[in-house]
Formats: sequence, C-alpha cells, structure tokens
Amino acid sequence: MSEDNKVHAELRENFGKGYARRLRAAGKIPAVIYGHGAEPKHVALPGHQVALLIRKANAVLELDVAGSHELTLVKDVQKDPVHQIIEHIDLLVVKKGEKIQVDVPVTITGESAPGTIVAQDANTVLLEVEATNIPERIEVDIEGLEEGTHILASQLVLPAGASLVVDADTLVIAISAPSSEADEIAEADAAVAAEQAEESEEAAAE
Repeated sequence: MSEDNKVHAELRENFGKGYARRLRAAGKIPAVIYGHGAEPKHVALPGHQVALLIRKANAVLELDVAGSHELTLVKDVQKDPVHQIIEHIDLLVVKKGEKIQVDVPVTITGESAPGTIVAQDANTVLLEVEATNIPERIEVDIEGLEEGTHILASQLVLPAGASLVVDADTLVIAISAPSSEADEIAEADAAVAAEQAEESEEAAAE
C-alpha cells in the first residue's frame, strides 16, 4: 500500500446530524467501518486528505484506528446534492490477498474511423480482483475501428489476476455510422404509422 493511503481515523461515540455538522465544520468526515463479521466502528476522517484519495474509483484506505490497522474499501460516498460537500463515507473492511467484486471504469482511447460514431454502452464493468490491486480503469483503444465494430466485455484486456463477473457478452462499445436526416424521418414516420395502426386495432376491438 502507498504511504499516501494511510489515514488516521478517530473513533467517535457521538452521533446525530448536529454532531456530524460540527465534525464537517472542523474539517472532518463522519464514516462507518463494517464487514468481516466485526461490529461497525464509527470514526471521523481527515477531510482534505480523504477527499483527495477518494477521487480515484474504488479507493482503498489503510486506517489507523486507535492504534489498530484496518484495510478498507470505499463503498459509498454521500454528498450534499447542492454543495457537493462529503457528508458521510461507508468503508468495507478487506484483507490483503482477498478477492472482491468491484465496478471498474472503462475509458476510451484513440479515435474510430472518420465518419463513425462511438457509443459506450457500459461505463463500468464488474470484475473480481485482489482488494489491494484494484485497477483504476480498463482502457479500450478504438483507433481506426470501422462501422459495425462491437467490443464485448470478453474482449477487454484485463490486468493480471482480474476476472470478469459481468456477462462476457455484455456490449461495452459500438461503432456505427451517423443516421442521415432522411433515415431519421423514415424511422419517425414508421413509428407514427405503427402507433396509428395499433390505435385502429384497439378501436375495432371495442
């Protein structure tokens, strides 16, 4: 684990919205640690340090809690919908060498063939990986790919030790040609005609 991921956590015994507001005003984030059959621990985390660490998807934090060490995965981050202030974090206890399931972001590199459109159907894929070796992202190079190309989950290049949990036939990226205005009009007309035919059938049935 990187030294940057080591975080000092303070045990807390007080709860409630008022106490949580005071914690946040002091630059700290309320959090709960749970998992592996242990009783949940309520802690306060250093706000600035943790806010930087959790910019990375599936961040793993090595916590020092009253002298004991807990390896934890950030499972949920609750934010104020208006001000985007971190209000609370849920942390799942993990063990070194343990395999866990996580959604890993898929990012696209390169550009498809001229005149084509790239549609990303899956922004993340569910993988099983070691808790201490979670990839930040899965990169897909689409450089020069032609119309009609489909990239499935089974075709992704995964890091060593990672395996797919999501269905292998899940469509991740599709390369297509843009529809012409005439095609769009024809599709719209066909949809209207189908709707009118359905209404006529329903009226006749009545």
